Amino acid sequence: MNIESQDFYTQAILSMSALVGLTSFLMLGQGRLLRLIFVFAVQGLLLTLTTSMVAFSLDNPHLYISAVLTFALKVVFIPWMLQKQVLAMNMHRDVEALKNNTAVMLGGASLMVFSYYVLQPIIHTSSMIMLNALAVSLSVVLLGLLLMISHRQAVAHVVGFMSIENGLFFAAIVATNGMPMVVELGVAFDVLVAAVLFGIFFLHIRTSIDSLDVDMMNKLNEVDR
Repeated sequence: MNIESQDFYTQAILSMSALVGLTSFLMLGQGRLLRLIFVFAVQGLLLTLTTSMVAFSLDNPHLYISAVLTFALKVVFIPWMLQKQVLAMNMHRDVEALKNNTAVMLGGASLMVFSYYVLQPIIHTSSMIMLNALAVSLSVVLLGLLLMISHRQAVAHVVGFMSIENGLFFAAIVATNGMPMVVELGVAFDVLVAAVLFGIFFLHIRTSIDSLDVDMMNKLNEVDR
């Protein structure tokens, strides 16, 4: 199917799908936490733009509220909270040396190809938008899991977890033409609560072991007093 022959909405959604998948792939190779957080914020901005386009195309006003919530949480609040924690721990200059960085990037590319391969059979029963939305959503979820596995810093694990939620949110918005308002508010509330809990979790780790490296937690043991 020729993409140039599609209408503007289809081309715009396909472009957003490619950019959302690209941001997840770029997160894998980020060694600096501030850059990782920045890419995550860019992904949140792409989700905001996608939600706004779907709202405009379908004339669905409540999706604008979802776009505002997405922008407030995933572009402003969560990146600000994570950046504040990184600066407080004086980790903004640290560079995390990834183990087998080439293998991780190749694994990420393989997961993206695998996502399209798994969903290829539905191309005859669904639109191009549906296929790409589901494939990108699955690849973002898998890349988020790989990000959590390959990085040692707890901040990177939180970004990976939030990226997984971004993938599911993208599929829900594009493939289903928007979730009911009560579901969107529930998801936004869950994300907000998770972000606050992660902030408290970081605070306790910082005061206990003065590090957010998960490898340091493996060395902890119980000491009898």
